[in-house]
Amino acid sequence: MSVPRRTVGVVTETQGSSAAVSAADARLRDLDFTVVDVETTGWSPDVAGITEIGAVRVRGGEVVAEFTSLVNPGTPVPAPITELTGISDPMLTLAPPVAAVLPGLLAFAEGSVLAAHNAPFDLRFLVAACAAAGLGWPGFEVLDTVRLARHLMATPDEVPDRKLATLAEYFGTPVRPSHRALDDARATAVVLRELLARLAEREGVHTLGELTAWLAARDAEAAARFGRLRRTRRLARALRALARRVRGARRPPRPPRAPGAPGAPAATAAPGATRGPGAARG
Repeated sequence: MSVPRRTVGVVTETQGSSAAVSAADARLRDLDFTVVDVETTGWSPDVAGITEIGAVRVRGGEVVAEFTSLVNPGTPVPAPITELTGISDPMLTLAPPVAAVLPGLLAFAEGSVLAAHNAPFDLRFLVAACAAAGLGWPGFEVLDTVRLARHLMATPDEVPDRKLATLAEYFGTPVRPSHRALDDARATAVVLRELLARLAEREGVHTLGELTAWLAARDAEAAARFGRLRRTRRLARALRALARRVRGARRPPRPPRAPGAPGAPAATAAPGATRGPGAARG
């Protein structure tokens, strides 16, 4: 895996500026999206830190700017994380702390819709880092490509799952995910473009407001299906338990076994009975 020569880099193409648009009737093709990815030392911001941030600014389906920075998390990187991402402690020794990186990221993303693959994970770390640095978190509109793919990509007919690597392979992204922030953000940007194109073609969704309503409706339908499935499973378990009880009630009682028969309880002497020769020995 390649390591950026500069800790922080922003590359911008001169394709004109785009005013911030946040109204519900804003057309998706006219919006700027900032696709972000973070690499971390673990799974929870309570006990882990950010090691790398990557982001790409997308306008009209094309990448117009990129942002990347290694981040010193202030704690050692666990060996399994280094094995997964290729990010090691020596790489982060001279990297800035996250508090020094966040202002640049927030400025980079200003006026855009934030997007990420499994967005709740990335946002938990970014919001927690902003809070720790005393920075306010802007009111970004957020789009999760996992959530979008869940309603647009059929499994297992089209893809076996909705992991980023799976979707990147399906859509043939030029950059494949590598568990490095910028590469993963680049791949997610292509996945986002393809999903939004599919959304417009198949569902007729063209604006931010329509997208918000469509996702809410699909989530509600999925929740209802899951609820019906859970009720069906509970009913099936109850019916199986009832059937076992019915079979047990219908089974005729076993006749008592004759004394001395195999499995019959051993005979016991009545209280006070003579125990045979030697009983009086003492």
